[in-house]
Amino acid sequence: MISAFMWVMSTAATCGIPGLCLLLVAVLFSEALDSSCCYQAKDNSMCREMCTQILASKSESQQKHLLQRAPEYCPSSMTDVWNCMNSSLPGASKKSDGWVGLGCCELAIAAECRRSCKQASSTNDILKICKKQHESALISCVNRNEMGSVCCSYAGRHTNCREYCQAIFRTDSSPGPSQIKAVENFCASTSPQLVQCVNNYTQSYPMRNPVDSLYCCDRAEDHACQTACKRILMTKRTEIEIVDNLIAACKTMPLPQDPLWQCFLESSVHPGVTIAPPPSTGVDGAKLHCCSKANSSKCRELCTKLYSTSWGNTQNWQKFDNECEYNPSESSMLTCLADVREPCQLGCRNLTYCTNFNNRPIELFRSCNAQSDQGAMNDMKLWEKGSIKMPFMNIPVLDIRKCHPEMWKAIACSLQIKPCHGRSRGSIICKADCVEILRKCGDHSKFPESHTAESVCEMLSSTDDTEDCIPLETYLRSSSLDNEVEDVTHPCNPNPCPLNHLCEVNRKECLPGEPCLPYSCAQGCKLGEASDFLVRQGTLIQVPSGEVGCYKICTCGQSGTLENCMELNCVDLQKSCIVGGQSKSMYHGTSFKVDCNICSCVAGTVRCSNRQCLNEISSEDDRTMFTGLPCNCADKFVPVCGQNGRSYPSACIARCVGLLDHQFEFGLCSLKDPCNPNPCVKSQRCITRRQVCLTSVEKFECRQYECIPRQIKCEHLRDPVCDSDNMEHPNICTLYQRGKQLSYKGSCQHFCKSGEPVCGHNGETYRNVCSAYYDRMAVDYYGRCQDVGIFSDHNFHTECSSVQCPPIPKFGCKPIIPPGACCPLCSGVLRILYDKEKLDTFAKIKKMPISVMDILQKIRPHISVPQCDVFGYLSVESELVILVVPVDVHPKAIQIEACNKEAEKINSLINSDSPTLASQVPLSGLITSEVFISSTVNSDCTKNISDMLYLCLCLLLNILYMFCHL
Repeated sequence: MISAFMWVMSTAATCGIPGLCLLLVAVLFSEALDSSCCYQAKDNSMCREMCTQILASKSESQQKHLLQRAPEYCPSSMTDVWNCMNSSLPGASKKSDGWVGLGCCELAIAAECRRSCKQASSTNDILKICKKQHESALISCVNRNEMGSVCCSYAGRHTNCREYCQAIFRTDSSPGPSQIKAVENFCASTSPQLVQCVNNYTQSYPMRNPVDSLYCCDRAEDHACQTACKRILMTKRTEIEIVDNLIAACKTMPLPQDPLWQCFLESSVHPGVTIAPPPSTGVDGAKLHCCSKANSSKCRELCTKLYSTSWGNTQNWQKFDNECEYNPSESSMLTCLADVREPCQLGCRNLTYCTNFNNRPIELFRSCNAQSDQGAMNDMKLWEKGSIKMPFMNIPVLDIRKCHPEMWKAIACSLQIKPCHGRSRGSIICKADCVEILRKCGDHSKFPESHTAESVCEMLSSTDDTEDCIPLETYLRSSSLDNEVEDVTHPCNPNPCPLNHLCEVNRKECLPGEPCLPYSCAQGCKLGEASDFLVRQGTLIQVPSGEVGCYKICTCGQSGTLENCMELNCVDLQKSCIVGGQSKSMYHGTSFKVDCNICSCVAGTVRCSNRQCLNEISSEDDRTMFTGLPCNCADKFVPVCGQNGRSYPSACIARCVGLLDHQFEFGLCSLKDPCNPNPCVKSQRCITRRQVCLTSVEKFECRQYECIPRQIKCEHLRDPVCDSDNMEHPNICTLYQRGKQLSYKGSCQHFCKSGEPVCGHNGETYRNVCSAYYDRMAVDYYGRCQDVGIFSDHNFHTECSSVQCPPIPKFGCKPIIPPGACCPLCSGVLRILYDKEKLDTFAKIKKMPISVMDILQKIRPHISVPQCDVFGYLSVESELVILVVPVDVHPKAIQIEACNKEAEKINSLINSDSPTLASQVPLSGLITSEVFISSTVNSDCTKNISDMLYLCLCLLLNILYMFCHL
């Protein structure tokens, strides 16, 4: 809480002459002491000071604010003081009517603290349970909101002024210049006191992190100065150190006309920038997206109230906790909310209490950090008192220090560290484990009437399916991967970036002399006034708008806020689909199979893949002619190039996927020169820019080129590229000015200098491996593409018999063949169905088509392990195929398993319509997905090894597998 001393200091700051103001305040205090109730607290100086502040305040809202804090300083036992204040301040009460900290409650680490916060009516109530040193984020948020309640109360009935004021305090980052300017513009005439109050808060906010100004270094004209600037900002912390070192390194004085120093000056003050738009995403747009997944209308309404345009109130939080938070039927909504609060990430290390969770690089966890580690210890201490408090009941237990303490510790750690287990990504203990521990350690003599261990566990977890719950046995022993954790690394876990920045794996090569980190930090925008959910700056974002099923598209702007929003047509999420005549009804978002095709119900319309199914063939003769290709086309390789930029094995297949005869021509797309004849004007240069478009070719031209000005400065761009002669250039601009042809981006690689052609999974021939990787295409086999790959599990033909496939690892991988490929591969494979109509809508907003590369570039940052990378293509069955592939030439089994886990993670995020992906355009157009993983032979041998017998069994399995595949 803000102490009495802080209140005096903030009062002094408004005067302009601190010494004089402090003297005046002191005089006011001394005069009040003689004639007020505060004398009753003469033996408690802190209570006396608080009392004096309350009675001296001329603002009713400030009095309420101070009264909320008063119980911390004046205990309820001081009845004389409270009675006197109640009589001196008509209408005042011991506690204020509202609780301004409700929006902060989810920041609590301990579950007990979180529940106490939601049920509290003042800060003092939660401090009885929540320890300040362990719940610093919660306490900081409460302080900020209580300060906001004081400042924003000056707005009176002026709604716009109040909303802009509240936006200042509903964020844990430094308020942006546009936010501060908006308050000044909308509130100056309404309430000068409000503007002054906000200024006192913003001017005292902690100094910006120096790393936030890294972008300024690029303004320096000298490359050596740029490099030194970045190094200085990442290693120095004080302003004096930074300035002195920059002057020395760049040999320049801090003059305002210098671009480098001008940037620093602009980033450190509040310039007169454009006023930010009114808050438009509610309290938390990401969580609001989850509300549409509620199974019951009651939970949907409660969720919407909590995360829309207001904080909600104590009653709504309690209802949501009691009726929704632990309701198994609301698992979709609860998992979605968990994805927003704590996304699943691979890896767990450096825990000191929950040590059995360490060294698990290929498992997913939501909250592997020091705070959760401490939270588990705190939970254990609370449970040792003999009761586990739940919203619906208190569970009495025996002395857990003596009754299976290790199992209790595994439970506490699981609930805090939160393993993302199986398909559901839920953090619920399996029912069998719950029943076992309560049978042994529950205090049955104190159980509520009619309750048993089984009935209590039925409310907590109703399943033993290990895809939907956490089996405790896994965490009753330490991991076996102590010596293998370096084979799979996690640069962004924990997040090393500054506040309001996204961490992404750095997959670019570092230029000589520049700082080289395994990660990069990208500035982001929050999806709401009080949201911790970040999206990348400069991207298109989908956020809820008004009613359920209504969305708008916004841009994450340079100011760190969403702007330029555009409403989309609402979708009726209550409309179901009829499948198989009238026999079966499916709700929106439900995925299902029709024969071999994956389908999904999208607002009353069934969307399915276009696979050819064997069971549709009736006669034996027809079965022998089955090819598995769309429309059962013949397996002849006579390729055509579609206007969507995709090569198809034959005209039959092109027609089957919906292309008209005038929308394709014979020959591979890669062999056609889009710049001949030159489509650009004389002042522009035509350069090839191949893409495969997912949007309608009749609505959006899928250009395979772009026109760039011939006269353009290239000197300051540093992004190396390699030409077709294997010569490196500092950037693509220089390459084209020198009249060279681009082979691939990045530094020239020696192994690609004389590399042979390779065939990608899309059926295109590439000059070398590097050229394929530049197109985000994994290699199927070496040599030119020569045949149609396998598309069906029932393969009666030998289309790929003449293909020599690359070798695959003998251990740790049971390979799979991606759709349309000839050769097996060790990777995770996703087959994704997308909504073409929705992508057309996005293309209309972007004013350009949506391509496969657009999807891959958005998916790639969600792969958190540098040992894996993303490749993909459009299959001839019109599905989007994404591969998560180990990047090492000879990957280890643990690296293959990590890529499988990453693929499974992306698959579950798509199928659950998680805001992690659904908030991003165009990823919100992905409907449903199937995942296929390659590591099924000895994946269990890389974990959970508890003794030599198990190790020998794993070894035996490997030997048998190798023998069977010789």
